[in-house]
Amino acid sequence: MRKFYETKPVLFAVLWIAIYVVLVAPLRGSYGDGSLQMLLGLVAISAVLLAVIRLLGIEKELGMTRWLRNGKRLLWLLPMWVLSTGNLWGGVGVRYDGITTVMAVLSFLLVGVAEEIIFRGFLFNGMRRTGSLTVAVVVSAITFGMGHIVNLLTGHATMETLVQVLFAVAWGFLFTFAYLKSGSLLPCIVIHGLIDAFSVFSRDSQIADWAYIVATVAAALVYCLYLSKQPTPEPEK
Repeated sequence: MRKFYETKPVLFAVLWIAIYVVLVAPLRGSYGDGSLQMLLGLVAISAVLLAVIRLLGIEKELGMTRWLRNGKRLLWLLPMWVLSTGNLWGGVGVRYDGITTVMAVLSFLLVGVAEEIIFRGFLFNGMRRTGSLTVAVVVSAITFGMGHIVNLLTGHATMETLVQVLFAVAWGFLFTFAYLKSGSLLPCIVIHGLIDAFSVFSRDSQIADWAYIVATVAAALVYCLYLSKQPTPEPEK
């Protein structure tokens, strides 16, 4: 496995993207976000990903052993923390009942773990090691957004899915730049998990939803431009 990871890092990442989609899309489509099946599937894939990282000994390389480098210079990622609450801007409610709510929250927190490891830790790092940094940033962000097209397979409307893709691409750039400039994957994992977990308690509000989308896209443009001018730390070995 180590030889595969070192010699074909991009293919390694693509393989994990495929495994994740093949596992999660059917579970979400058949059982729902608050189901025991969805939670167990995400527990399994997250546990395997963490075991693989430990087996390969790449915790430092992926930035999973420290929180932030140059936090003050990165404004402590404040724009991203503010945007992580966007699903609550239309008000707070409960979408599920009882234990289903707990399982949904846990599932979404694990989505943050799995997707950040795969898209930033594996894909972005793999492309960064083997090619252009600019291409790595763009492809990682856009691939992350395009991955939400699988929502079409889980019953979501076409227009709703396209908006989710745009929203996810904007977050993809935010996560990728934050990871690149901080040298740590941990804040991205936490923020990603919070975004998804807060959706469990969101109220339907078209105005708030569009405000969140517009604010995220605007922040991605401005904050990523700011981050691009900050020094990039050397990856840990």
